[in-house]
Amino acid sequence: MTFKNSALNQTTGWCLGLLMVLATHAQAPRAQQSDPAMSDGASEQSHPGEAPYREHCASCHEGGVYKAPHRMFVSMMAPDAILSSMAGIMAAQSEALSGQEQIHVAEYLAGRSLASTQVEFSPPGCESSELDLARPPAQTGWGTDLRNSRFQSAATGGLSADNVGSLELKWAFAFPNAIQARSQPAVAGGTVFVGSQSGRVYALDATTGCVRWTFRASAEVRTAIIVSPWQAGERNPRPTLYFGDILARAYSVDATSGELNWSTRVDDHPNATITGTPTLVGEQLFVPVSSLEVVSAANPDYACCTFRGSMVALSTGDGEIQWKTYTVDEKPKPAGKTSVGTAILAPSGAPIWNSPAVDLERGQIYAGTGENYSTPADGSSDAIIAFDMATGKKKWVTQTTSGDSWNAGCLIYFTKDASNCPEENGPDFDYSASPILLSLSKDADILVVGQKSGTVYGLDPDTGRVIWQTPVGRGGVQGGVHFGMAAGDGLVYVPINDMFYPEDLTRYDFKKDPRPGIYALDPATGKELWANPAEDVCPEDRKEWCDAGISAAATAIPGAVIAGHMDGHIRIYSAATGKVLWDYTTLREFDTVSGEVAQGGSMSGSGATVTNGMLYMNSGYGIYEHMPGNVLLAFGLK
Repeated sequence: MTFKNSALNQTTGWCLGLLMVLATHAQAPRAQQSDPAMSDGASEQSHPGEAPYREHCASCHEGGVYKAPHRMFVSMMAPDAILSSMAGIMAAQSEALSGQEQIHVAEYLAGRSLASTQVEFSPPGCESSELDLARPPAQTGWGTDLRNSRFQSAATGGLSADNVGSLELKWAFAFPNAIQARSQPAVAGGTVFVGSQSGRVYALDATTGCVRWTFRASAEVRTAIIVSPWQAGERNPRPTLYFGDILARAYSVDATSGELNWSTRVDDHPNATITGTPTLVGEQLFVPVSSLEVVSAANPDYACCTFRGSMVALSTGDGEIQWKTYTVDEKPKPAGKTSVGTAILAPSGAPIWNSPAVDLERGQIYAGTGENYSTPADGSSDAIIAFDMATGKKKWVTQTTSGDSWNAGCLIYFTKDASNCPEENGPDFDYSASPILLSLSKDADILVVGQKSGTVYGLDPDTGRVIWQTPVGRGGVQGGVHFGMAAGDGLVYVPINDMFYPEDLTRYDFKKDPRPGIYALDPATGKELWANPAEDVCPEDRKEWCDAGISAAATAIPGAVIAGHMDGHIRIYSAATGKVLWDYTTLREFDTVSGEVAQGGSMSGSGATVTNGMLYMNSGYGIYEHMPGNVLLAFGLK
C-alpha cells in the first residue's frame, strides 16, 4: 500500500511513539529510511542535523528541561512545523544555528526532508470564506453533547434507519503527508471544521469541500473540533473553535477567520498530550490530560515515571487555568531502583484519554483513567472519577481494576531489557472511552462506562457505586472498549475491538474467545439484548494490518448506530436487531477535491459526524499495527 505525495510511505503500522523512544535510545531518529532523499545516501549517524541537534537541543528535549516537549513528540511533527517553531516560539534558543543547520535539525528529527512536506495538489479555495450564520451548530458529539450519548436526532441529523440505505459519497478531502486521520469533524455555518496530523485545522464548505481557511497548530490535532453554540438570527455571534494538540496545548480560534484567540499549555510535563476532546460548558472548557511517558519507559535508563493525569478547567475568554486536579494525589517520589539501577518514581500515570461527561444537575464532571506507569500502583488507575465542576475537587473515585501498573518496558518483543516494567506488569486496562450519563426515569440516572477489559459498568452518579457490570468483550492490550460507546433508542451500543496482540499470549489467561463487533445493552440492567460479532472480511493482501474489530467511537441515530471498523468498513446497524443496514468499504483510493489521490484505511479514535442529512467520517489509522489512510469522506442522501 502506498501513498501518493506522502513522505511517510508506511506499510507497517508500528506505534510511532514507541519506535521514537527505541530509536532515541539507539541514537538514531525515526524512519530515516522512509525518505532516502533527505540524506543523499548518508548513514543515519552522519546525518547533518544530528550534531547540531545534540549540541544545541538534546539537553532540553531529552529530559533536561522539564517544560520542553520530549523529542518523541517533536519527532511526530512535520519538518516544516519544527522549522516554524525555531523561527517562532523557539527563536531565542535557535539563534545559534544557521538557517541551513535549522533545516538539517528539523529534517533529522522528523525523519524526512523539508521538500517532502510540499503539497503538489492544493484543494480549491471557496469563493467566499464567510460562514452562514443562519445555520448554527446542530450535531452532537464529544465536547458539546454534555452527557456523551453521541446520539443525533432526525430533526438535526437528517438520517435514520429509514433512509441510510440511500447514502452515497458526495466528496472526499485528502490530508497531505498524513498516515492517519482521527480528528472528528464539527459542522456549523455550512462549514466542516476538522484537524489533521500536520497540525492544520481546515474550514471546508460542507457541500463541496472547498477550503474557506486553514489554521496551523503547533503539532497534530487529534481531538474533535468543538464549535461554540449560537442561535439563528442572533445579532453579532462570535463562533469560536476549541481543540487540543499532541503538545498539550488547548486552542481557541475564531471560526469565521481562522485567527488565533489564545492557546494554553495545560501541563508542563514534556510527555503530556491532549487526546480526549475538551468539553465546553458556558464560559468554561474542561480539558483532559494524558501522556506518552508510558512509552519513554521502554528505555531502561529512563527514570519512570513523573507524569500524572489531570483535568483542567480553562476560561474560554482568555485561556487562563481556573483549576487543575491531578488524578494521582501524591507527587511521584523515589520508590526504589530497577534491576539495572535506574530510579523508580511513583505513584504516576492514570492519564485521562477520554472526553469528560458533564452532569449539570449534580455539578459534576466524569472521566475515566488509564493505568499507573510505575510500581506501586495506587487507587487512581483504571477508575472513574467525579470532579466538582466549580472547584475541581474529587467527589468520588471508583476503581474497577486494581493493581494495574504498566509501561512500554513490559513489551519484551520490542525491547530486550524489561527492567523498567513494573512489578504488576499490567493488565493495562485503561478507560479510553468517554463515560455516558443516561436518564432511566425522571428521578434516576445512570453512568455507563466501558473498559479495555471488555467489561461495561453501570454506576450510580451520586456515589460511584457499581450497580451492574457486564463482560462484553474479551479484553487485551488492544482489546475491549476503545474510544467510545453511544446510546439511543433505549440502548447502549458497545463497540468491541478485541484485536489479537502478541503481548496477550504472555499477559493474560484468557478463558473466552475474542468478540470483535458491536453489542447492545439495556442501560438499566446491563443485560445484553443483541450481538453482532464482526466477520473477518480483510483482503488477503492486507491481512497483516487489517482487523475486524471496532476501535473508533460509535454514533447513534434514530433506529440505528454507525461504526467505523478497523477493517476499513463503515457499517450502520439496526437498533432493533443489530443487522447491517448499510456497508461501505473505505479500503481504496479516492479522487479528492484537490486532485490528490487519497487512501482509506483503518478507523480509530473519532467516529461519524451526522448533520443536515450528511455523514462525515475520517479513514486512516497508520499506527499500532493498523492500516494507514489520509481521507475525510462526506456522504449524503441520493
